[in-house]
Amino acid sequence: MLVLEFKAYGKKQQFLAVDEAIRTVQFIRNKALRFWMDNEKVNKYDLNKYSAVLAKEFPFCDELNSMARQSSSERAWSAIARFYDHCKKGVSGKKGVPKFQKNNRSVEYKTTGWRLDVNRKSITFTDKKGIGRLKLKGTRDLHFYQIDQIKRVRLVKRADGYYAQFCISIERWETVLPTGKTIGLDVGLNSFYTDSNGETVENPRFLRRGEKILKRSQRRVSRKVKGSKNRGKARQVLGKRHLKISRQRKDHAVKLARCVAQSNDLIAYEDLRIKNMVKNHCLAKSINDASWYQFRIWLEYFGKVFKRVTVAVDPQYTSQECSSCGEIIKKSLSTRTHICKCGCVIDRDENAARNILSRGLGTVGHTGTFGLDSSNALGESTSTLTEAILSEQVGSLIKESPRL
Repeated sequence: MLVLEFKAYGKKQQFLAVDEAIRTVQFIRNKALRFWMDNEKVNKYDLNKYSAVLAKEFPFCDELNSMARQSSSERAWSAIARFYDHCKKGVSGKKGVPKFQKNNRSVEYKTTGWRLDVNRKSITFTDKKGIGRLKLKGTRDLHFYQIDQIKRVRLVKRADGYYAQFCISIERWETVLPTGKTIGLDVGLNSFYTDSNGETVENPRFLRRGEKILKRSQRRVSRKVKGSKNRGKARQVLGKRHLKISRQRKDHAVKLARCVAQSNDLIAYEDLRIKNMVKNHCLAKSINDASWYQFRIWLEYFGKVFKRVTVAVDPQYTSQECSSCGEIIKKSLSTRTHICKCGCVIDRDENAARNILSRGLGTVGHTGTFGLDSSNALGESTSTLTEAILSEQVGSLIKESPRL
C-alpha cells in the first residue's frame, strides 16, 4: 500500500462542507462506540450495520457517503480490537480502553463518493455534503496508477490547510546492488546514532531549536480571550509552528533511514521500549525530540523496499559488554569511554554499536561473513511486517496534536 498526499484547494464554502463531513465522521464513530458499550457480543459487521441505522435516524448522517459511514464505524472497531488484543496479550499498565473522540481531523472515502478528473489534478466528491470539486497540487503524478488501484481517499485537516490522501494498492520495491556491508546502530541523545564503524550523526534537536518561538506563540494564545477570533488566529499560528517541527522530524528520519538502507545489506539496531524510557521526566522531552521510533519505522520500511535485512536486537548490556572480549564492564551514563582489561579503549556508543551488530549477525545466522545473499533479504529476520509499517505510516499522517 502506497499513500500519496496532495494539497487541496477550494472555496471557503467547500472547506466548511469538509468540516461538516469530519464532524459527522466523529459523531458516527462515537455512536458506534456507545453501541458497543451498551450491547454484548458486538462485532465489526454489527457496527457497519449500525452506521446504516444512524443514516435513517439522522439526516446529516445520510448526507455522508455510505462507505464513508462504514469507514467511520471501522475506526471505532479498530480501537476496540486494539483493546481486545492488549487484554489477550496481557500488556502491562493501561490496556487502551476506547474513548470518545473529541477532535477528529479526517474523513475517509472508499471506492465510491468521489471521482477523479481526466487530468488527475482535481477530485470531485459526489455525496450530499456539498464538498464538490477540489484542486490538487503535489509532487507526485497519479497518472502512473489505475483508478481501481486507489482503494481509499482521505481528506485531512491540518493547521496549514486541507490535504487529500490516496491509498494505492501497489507494492513498492527498488532494485539495488548488494553492498557487502553490515552495520549496527546505537541511538543516543548526544548524537542521533553511532554506528559500528565509529561514524556519528548529529542529533538535530528540532524541538529545542524552535522552543523559544513555540513558547512565545503559546503566550500569545494564553493572552487572548477564549472564544474570540484573535485567539483562533493565535492558535492557528501555534499549530503551524508545531506542524513545522513535526515535518522536520519526519524529513530527517526518512532521508537518514533511506541512506542507511541503501548503503548496507544488514542493519541491526536496538529494540527499545520508548514508552518506558519516557517515564524518566528528566529525559522525556529529549527522547521524544530525537524521534527514534519514527526513524526505526522508516528504516524497516526502506529495508523492505530495497530488500535489506533489518534486525531489532535486545539492548540489554550492549553498553556494558566489551565488544572485544565479551567481559561485562559496569559504567555509569556519565562514563563515555569504554576501557577494558583486554586493552580495548573505544567510545562507549561505538562499543555498543559493535555489540548490536554482533547480536544482529548471530540472529540471522550470518556470523563471520560480511556477504549476504540477496535472496534472503526478505526472510523472516525482518523485524516488522510491511503491513504493520504501512498502517503506522498512514496513522501518523492522520494523528496530530489536539493543540493544532
